[in-house]
Formats: sequence, structure tokens, C-alpha cells
Amino acid sequence: MLKAVESSGISKKFGPTIALDNISFSVNESEIFGFIGPDGAGKTTLFRIITTLLLPDEGEMSVLGMDSTTDYKELRKNIGYMPGRFSLYQDLSVEENLNFFATVFGTTVEENYELISDIYSHIEPFKKRLAGKLSGGMKQKLALSCALIHKPRLLILDEPTTGVDAVSRSEFWDMLGKLRKYNITIIVSTPYMDEAIRCDRVALIQNGEILSIDTPQNIKAGFSRKLFTVKSAEKYKLIKTLRKNPEILTAYPFGDSIHVTLNNNTLDNSLYEYLVREGIGDAVIMEAEAGIEDRFLELMEKDNGITNKA
Repeated sequence: MLKAVESSGISKKFGPTIALDNISFSVNESEIFGFIGPDGAGKTTLFRIITTLLLPDEGEMSVLGMDSTTDYKELRKNIGYMPGRFSLYQDLSVEENLNFFATVFGTTVEENYELISDIYSHIEPFKKRLAGKLSGGMKQKLALSCALIHKPRLLILDEPTTGVDAVSRSEFWDMLGKLRKYNITIIVSTPYMDEAIRCDRVALIQNGEILSIDTPQNIKAGFSRKLFTVKSAEKYKLIKTLRKNPEILTAYPFGDSIHVTLNNNTLDNSLYEYLVREGIGDAVIMEAEAGIEDRFLELMEKDNGITNKA
């Protein structure tokens, strides 16, 4: 299978801060590849290296069969980049922004309109509106249209849906799926687990290191213990109480419940009885299927050699 990106031992420091530490991975052509990790994990630094905007301190990276450090001029013609912060010209209209980016890459909107039609059609009725006056979802669609207008072979999206409503996020990912027919490779970072599962493969990254790379299904299946959800009307009291119990291995808040693992990996009445003694009589405990975020937290614990009980 042909590789769109091959990274070997990429490292990057900013002063004493290690942003990337010996990063190695590969992305297949026409794949949707996701990076999952918290702020400061190194995602943006890595994306800036892939897009030739930063040089690594160590390691090698091949992008679209070219060296990311020496072939940057040619690579930039073939990469579309949508950074995390809206970076288009806010005092230009929707139409003016799109025409500007088409001109920069030596093409026209008409030449590649088929590629962006599904996306741009949502905002075309507002093409005379200034970009700075658009809603979050419309800004997102305009930025994606501008990143695609030169028909890139590789599309890099840095948390493209952060701060956008759930409906717009879903529409955005539907649009990404439709790009497959154009054989565009997509690398995307996201903090949303419902988006991660729509990637072909994901990489879990923390403190500049990759913890795991696999399909979303295999990442979830790698969770090594039984997982339980615990609910109570007094959520804050519940998590404090759970973390005091020596039988609890981990306890993390997830939505309206607490995700819990046990030292003996077996649930019996002792946990109910403990919670009742601590004044929590309405607790509901159920076994649950682990998600990507549960596996990510488990890998972080193993990497740090700690649990969350401190």
C-alpha cells in the first residue's frame, strides 16, 4: 500500500520543552488518519512539520514521496492546510477569500468547483458576506473550501470542528467522507471521540509521544480491564467517595457518570454497601463498554506509572 506520509524518529524542542519525542508513523494514501490527544500533546507542532512550516530537530519525514525539508516548494502545491484557528482574511468576503486562494495556487474556482461543491453550496448564498461576520460552522466550511480549491493530494486539518455545534460537526465529517472519491489523504486532529471513530486509523499522542496507533475498534478493544459506570445525583461527592475506596483502581468523570475500574476486576455488593455507608444511597452501577478515551487514559496511566488515586 502506498504511503502518503512516512515519519521516522521525528523530534522537536522549543528551548527546554520537548514538543515531539521520536515520533514514527505512516499514513496510507486515501486514508482518513486521526490524531487524538490533549492540548500540548504535540499535534500542532507535528502538523506544521508535515506541512513544511517547521523543520524537525531530528528524524526524517517523507510526504507524498518527497522529503519534507528539501522538497517544500513542490509539497506546498500539493497540501491543503486548515489550522486550528480561523486564519482567513476576515475583511474579505466569502467569495473574495476563495478567489484569492485559488489565484495563489494558480487555479480558478471554476476549475475545481466540483471538488468543493458539496461544501461551498452551504455558504454560497452568503458569498458577499465578510468572512469575519460568518458563524462558526460557516467559517469552518469556508476554510475547508479554501484548503481544497487547488485540489491537494494531502489535506491537514487541525481540530477543525472545535467550538462548532454538533450538527455542523456531523455535516463536516459527512463532507470529509465524500472526499474519498478524489483520492485525497486526510490527516485530522480532534478532541471529540465521536469523530475519532469515523477515522480509518487513529494515533493516541501525549507529551510528544505516540502511545498507540490502530483502528478505532482495535483501540477500544485494547482496554485491559472491566469497566463500570457509576451514577448518582451527587456527582462531585460520588467521585470523591469512589477515589477514597482502596478497591477502586481508577475513577474518571464521563458526562453524567463516573467510569470506574476495580483492583480485583470484579463487581460485587461491597461497592454498593460502601457507597451507602458514605451517604450515597442512589448509586446505579453498570458494566460498560470501553471507548477510545477510556483506552487513552489507561495508556497514559501505564506510561506515567501512576493511577488517578493521588
